[in-house]
Amino acid sequence: MKTVLAAFDKYLAKNGVTFEAVIIGGAALIVMDVVDRQRKDVDCLDPVLNDRIKQISQKFAKDHPELKLIEDWLNNGPQTLKRDLPEDWVTRIHPIYKGKALTLSTLGRIDLLRSKLFALAIHGSWNEIRTRFGQNTY
Repeated sequence: MKTVLAAFDKYLAKNGVTFEAVIIGGAALIVMDVVDRQRKDVDCLDPVLNDRIKQISQKFAKDHPELKLIEDWLNNGPQTLKRDLPEDWVTRIHPIYKGKALTLSTLGRIDLLRSKLFALAIHGSWNEIRTRFGQNTY
């Protein structure tokens, strides 16, 4: 994902576009070196992606097939989470990537943990937790 973001940063700069966002999920954890795994997307919590950014991110995916990105690799999937975070979540964001045209931040630790629990509640199950982390997870 770091390679994707660095390439996207160059792509944005080449096209005279800048983009600043708060990202969460696996992509944020990869950029922070918390996990080392493959991700197919970047979950953008804020701002809502405008048509220009959607178009340029989709064109980037098409222009770089070697990166094996899905069309909506940059997305607002977690938008509903904003209503469940404390009102002051934005005061705890941390910068995690600063390029020429791309600047990314993520939630503070407690809010990032909230977001992962939110995702588990929406998409996960106790059986999934046991499968991923071992049978003795309590």
